[in-house]
Amino acid sequence: MKIRFLLLNAYAVGGTVRTVVNQANALAEAGHDVEITSVRRHRPAPVFALHGRVRLRALVDDTATPDTGATIVSWPRRRIEAWLGARPSRLVPAAEVKYHRFNRLTDRRLVRYLRSLDGGVLITTRPALNLLSARFTPASVIGIGQEHLHHAHHKPALDQQIGLWYPRLDALTVLTEADRRAYTARLGSDGPRIIGIPNPLPAGSPARSALDRPLVLSAGRLVKAKGFDSLIEAFAPVAEAHPDWQLRIYGSGPERDRLRSLIHRRHLYNHVYLMGSTPHLDAELAKASVFALASRHEGFGMVLAEAMSHGVPPVSFDCPHGPREIITGGDGLLISPGDTTALTQAVTNLIERPKMRAELGEQAASSALRYRPERIRAQWETLIAELAARPGSERPRSRR
Repeated sequence: MKIRFLLLNAYAVGGTVRTVVNQANALAEAGHDVEITSVRRHRPAPVFALHGRVRLRALVDDTATPDTGATIVSWPRRRIEAWLGARPSRLVPAAEVKYHRFNRLTDRRLVRYLRSLDGGVLITTRPALNLLSARFTPASVIGIGQEHLHHAHHKPALDQQIGLWYPRLDALTVLTEADRRAYTARLGSDGPRIIGIPNPLPAGSPARSALDRPLVLSAGRLVKAKGFDSLIEAFAPVAEAHPDWQLRIYGSGPERDRLRSLIHRRHLYNHVYLMGSTPHLDAELAKASVFALASRHEGFGMVLAEAMSHGVPPVSFDCPHGPREIITGGDGLLISPGDTTALTQAVTNLIERPKMRAELGEQAASSALRYRPERIRAQWETLIAELAARPGSERPRSRR
């Protein structure tokens, strides 16, 4: 059975892209027929390595020019497509966070792609794509939506569309038990099957950190929700008490300039570094002695599990919803949300107590085993097999 993933941009650097690639690679490694379709393409090659059996295609190639590609596109067609590309989407709700990345050209390509499918599985990976799959995918296709953000994050206008169209999906996967309960309450008995399947770690054996470098690490998109401003404020007393320690923050985003200004105002330019994005976060995590997360909210917080897999003890705000399901006791420290003083103290404790650091790191590595790709793959295989075994009359899209 063909298993297809549909991403907004499989060529980007981001948590959703990284985890979907991990899922696709794990399924391909097990012998499944796997394809990733990217709505958009903005660079020649994907950043995250794909398994040799995973096929990748793009619906709108922003890197193409009239002189490239397998076919020659006529001037009138190029003009029409440019006109469509300059106009906002009519199908994607404006309340979608990535609405600006969709337009009438992506509308046209997406509908054509979805209607062309026959059989197999389609796994869509954000609200806009989940909604379009529910509307336009033929009943012969098993439609599974993924939610990478918690339910409360969605604006009311988007939530209204979720209530209208998600019941036509065959299943909806969420990352936490809290979200499973929230979506079950929202969609009711007429909704799709809702199941919690966490994101998998990358394949391979993670290199264990020696926990001997004076390095605290954090990572994520540089947006307000990730709370890097709070983390920098919390690290200021740490840097004063332990000037040999550094905080390195990996990621890019619109908050970069504001965070850089905060670093300079707090005179932390020799202690806190904005490292930019990297496709090799695993190698950087293996250098760290502490991982810190100060998010205001999380869909899951997969980077916590990644750090733990390297034996790096995590410190995190107990924000909604993921951290409390990843850090479960004895494998990390949970701090009351927004309490920067407590965050400072927790990081300081791990710096000053190497034995505590080692014990938490050891337990963290053990806890992270539940996110190994083969374990998560088995959950996906079970879900797909159960959905495929249902009679056609039980399929939501058979009511269309």
